[in-house]
Amino acid sequence: MTPRYGEDEVAELCRDLIRIDSVNAGDNAGPGEREAAEYVAGKLSEVGLEPRILESDPGRANVVARVEGADPSRDALVLHGHLDVVPFDAADWTHHPLSGEIADGCVWGRGAVDMKDMDAMILAVMRQRLSEGRRPPRDVVLVFTADEEAGGHYGAQWLAERHPDVFEGCTEAVGEVGGFSVTTEKGRLYLIEAAEKGIAWMRLTAKGRAGHGSMLNDDNAVTELAEAVGRIGRHKWPVRLTPTVQAFFEEVFGTEIKAEDAEAAVATLGPLARMIGATLRNTTNPTMLQAGYKANVIPQIASAHVDGRFLPGYEDEFFQTVDELLGPNVTREFVYHDVAVETPFKGPLVKAMADALHEEDPGSRAVPYTLSGGTDLKAFSRLGISGYGFAPLRLPEDLDFSGMFHGVDERVPVDSLRFGVRVLDRFLDYC
Repeated sequence: MTPRYGEDEVAELCRDLIRIDSVNAGDNAGPGEREAAEYVAGKLSEVGLEPRILESDPGRANVVARVEGADPSRDALVLHGHLDVVPFDAADWTHHPLSGEIADGCVWGRGAVDMKDMDAMILAVMRQRLSEGRRPPRDVVLVFTADEEAGGHYGAQWLAERHPDVFEGCTEAVGEVGGFSVTTEKGRLYLIEAAEKGIAWMRLTAKGRAGHGSMLNDDNAVTELAEAVGRIGRHKWPVRLTPTVQAFFEEVFGTEIKAEDAEAAVATLGPLARMIGATLRNTTNPTMLQAGYKANVIPQIASAHVDGRFLPGYEDEFFQTVDELLGPNVTREFVYHDVAVETPFKGPLVKAMADALHEEDPGSRAVPYTLSGGTDLKAFSRLGISGYGFAPLRLPEDLDFSGMFHGVDERVPVDSLRFGVRVLDRFLDYC
């Protein structure tokens, strides 16, 4: 078999994936992931794997393949990425989001950081290793999912529920969002996701008495709802330092940080402050309002949507507080609800990630952090699989990487992709 050189082809793999339209608006009406899945399966087949494409619905395709390790008796590792991307308005972009343009040393396009970059790195590393006959120390299960951007109902959740055999023997997983560098006064840090906040997208509903807008009405659904939304949106959630957040502070500042000092400590982190600040407390952000159909008609029903995120270990406190803020006349129901996850930042897998990073970037440090969003790991955790966010990228100091997730002009440096291939290759040797 002709050797494949991962560093040389990773940018091309990334741009090929970006050029495949796999936009997921959450309504199951988009192009789906089938074309991207066929591309991935084809690239894996070229190096001797036998990938399977598993469709949860027409066009909603997932790819799975197992790479046999030197010692198949060991617990297996899941290496995962998602194939869908969020929508975009092309008019706002410097280069078209589906162009995969390479300009100014970067690959541009929707998915360049979330997360077709990691998909490309996984493909590049595996294609090189298998073409050279290098097996990992243990089995590695490759999983490329559909629908991550809308909760994984057609992707990770469906796989975990309908095809648990894919994950036979798997105990650990590595995917997004982590492994990228940030430069601080403490040097270059690589943030490895060790925890994720839980998700509670809620629909709030108030019911009242319909009537003429000119009449007195003490049972107005809009008023009741607006007051509840105001209470929730303005609520100041207390700081709660989870084990992962505390571990982050200890790694970065060299000492334990008290809850009352946490916000001041975060404020010193520069570009990191926005990301880390969101992991100090639960959050409830009102996002949508619906009521009425005419200016002079008091509606019977008013509704709102709230994006709630709760810290690992604080789900009960979160919902108890939300219900108190709602009051007796507003109800809530889930639009989407998923668990928080947290994995201790220790053990052989953590050492493998840290060692691989350090050998490619001496003097840097790997530190744990909590993701304020969510990933496919939530679904895999239901199978007893623990995991981390580790898509390694050494980034320019002035690149607002976190701001490009779902943002405009999403792009990833070519040198960062090449770095990621080298780190993942080392990591697979050590895992």
